[in-house]
Amino acid sequence: MTLNRRDALRLMGSSAALTLPSIAHAAASATFVHGVASGDPAADGAILWTRATPAAADSGDIALDWHVAASSDGPALTSGRTTARAARDFTAKVQATGLKPGTDYWYWFTAPDGAASPKGRFRTLPRGATPQIALAVVSCQLYPGGYWHAYTAIAAEPRVDAVLHLGDYIYEYGAEGYGADIGRKLDRLPEPAHEIVTLADYRTRHAQVKRDPAMQAAHARAAFICVWDDHESANDAWVGGAENHTPSTEGDWAARKAAAMQAYFEWMPIRDPKPGQPWAAINRSFDFGDLTTLVMVETRLLARSEQAAPKGAGIEPEDYAAMMAVRARPDRELLGRGQQDWVERELARSVRDKRPWQLLGNQVVMAKVPGPDLIKELGAEGYAAMLNRLPAAYAPRIAAAQRSYRAGLPFNFDSWDGYPPARERLYAAFRRAKSRPIVLSGDSHAGWANDLHDDSGRLVANEFGATAISSPSYGSLLPGLGKVIEKGAPEVRYCDQDRKGYLLLTLTPTHADAQFRTVSSVTTPEFVTETTARWRVAAGKPAPMVAV
Repeated sequence: MTLNRRDALRLMGSSAALTLPSIAHAAASATFVHGVASGDPAADGAILWTRATPAAADSGDIALDWHVAASSDGPALTSGRTTARAARDFTAKVQATGLKPGTDYWYWFTAPDGAASPKGRFRTLPRGATPQIALAVVSCQLYPGGYWHAYTAIAAEPRVDAVLHLGDYIYEYGAEGYGADIGRKLDRLPEPAHEIVTLADYRTRHAQVKRDPAMQAAHARAAFICVWDDHESANDAWVGGAENHTPSTEGDWAARKAAAMQAYFEWMPIRDPKPGQPWAAINRSFDFGDLTTLVMVETRLLARSEQAAPKGAGIEPEDYAAMMAVRARPDRELLGRGQQDWVERELARSVRDKRPWQLLGNQVVMAKVPGPDLIKELGAEGYAAMLNRLPAAYAPRIAAAQRSYRAGLPFNFDSWDGYPPARERLYAAFRRAKSRPIVLSGDSHAGWANDLHDDSGRLVANEFGATAISSPSYGSLLPGLGKVIEKGAPEVRYCDQDRKGYLLLTLTPTHADAQFRTVSSVTTPEFVTETTARWRVAAGKPAPMVAV
C-alpha cells in the first residue's frame, strides 16, 4: 500500500468513518481543530472525546451536544449534552451507552451555534460467539522523529476493532532534545519549545499531537485503549522520580507527575480515575466476546522501583556488581502486589469463562534479552570500523555498552530484564491462573516476537512487541542490530530494530496472527506500507510461535 500525508486527509473524508472538520464562521463559539477520539469500548458503548477550541482565550465553559449514529451519513440514534470545561482545557468526554454489542457506530459533536466536529467511528465490544477480532498495537510517537505514516495506514486498514496504545503518546523533551535534528529538517519541532514540566506545558504538547492529521485519522477510525509509559511524564519514570527529572531545577516530582496525569486524563479518550483510587491505577480489562480478555497494566507510576542502572550510558566496570545486586533484589516491583493479584484474578476469570486467549497490554519488553556482542559478530576489525563510522558522540556510549554486555549485563535495565524476581512472580501468577497469555509490549522502538520462559525453562507466554510510530531506535545507528540480538537471545525469535510501523494482531478461536506492518520512511511525505514479518501462535497448550 502506497500512501502519503495527503492520504490522511483523504481518509478523513472517506466512508471509512472520517470526515473533514467543519470549520465554523468567524463568530463561532468554538471550533474542533483537535478532531475527535473514542476509547475504552464496552459492549454497550464507548468514551467519546473532543476539544472545543474557544473563539476567545478568556472564554467560559462551552456546552456541546454529542451524537451517535448507525452509519456515517445516518441520523443520530442517541444524543446528549456535555460541557467542554475551561478548567479541563476545554476538553470534553462522555460515556455513550445503550448501544448494541459488536456493532460499528459513528459519532460527532456540535457547538451551540451549530458548528460540527469531524465524525469518528468505533466498534462496541462483542458478546457471545466471536469468530475474529483485529487489534492494531502501537507505541512511541516522537513528534520530531518523523511523520506518523503508520497512523495513516491504520486508518486505511479494512478491519480494526480497536487500537491498543502502549505508551509514549507524547514526549517531554524540548526543541533541542531527543530527535530534534530530524524535527528541524521536517519542521516538526515540539510545542512548547522547552522541556515540559507544568500542567500548561503538558496540555500544549498533547494539543500539538492531536492536531496531526494522521493522528486524527487513526483516532477517528477506531476506539483507542491506552496506557501511558514514561514519556507522558518524564524519561525512565518510576514511582518516586525519573531519570529526566531534577528536583533542584524542575521542582517536586509528585507535582510534575500529577500535572502530567491530569493533562493525560483531559486529553485522552480514557475513563477518568475511579473515586478513592490513585490516579496512576489505570489498569483495567476488556472482554471481546468469548474470544479473549485484554488486561491492560500500569508499570511506571503506580509501583515501579527505581531502575538498577541507567539506560545506554554511564555504566562503568566498577559499578557492574552493585547494579546486578540491586537488580536481583526480591523486593523490587514493576506492578506491585495489588496490581499483580488483580492480573491473576482477571486471567483466571477469563480461563474459567473458556476464552481461548488472554492478552496482557504491557509497556516494556518482558523477554530475557542479553546485550548483543558486536565484537563477536563483527570481529575486532569490523567492530573498530563500525565505531569509526558512528557520530563522535555515540561511539564512546556504544563501546561502554559493549563492555557491560560482555560482562553479562542485560540489554535494558528499564525493561522487565531489570526486575527478574518481579518477572518470576508474574510468571507464577500466569501458572496459577492456568493461562498462557500473549504479552503485548511497547517502549523499545523495535519489533519483537519472543517465547517467554520462567527460570525453570518452562514456556509460560508468548510476546509481541510493537515498533515505534516514529521514535528513533538503535537500528538508526546500527542497521541490522536486531539480527545480532536474535542470535544471542534464546527467547527472541524475531527482532527488528530498523523499521517503524505497528503490529496488527488478529485472533480467532484457533490461532493468533501477528503481522509486523512497517512503513518505508518516516522522513518523506511519500511512503509504502508492507508486512515485513508474520508470526502465529496456536491456541491450546503452550507452544513456541511459528513464522508464517
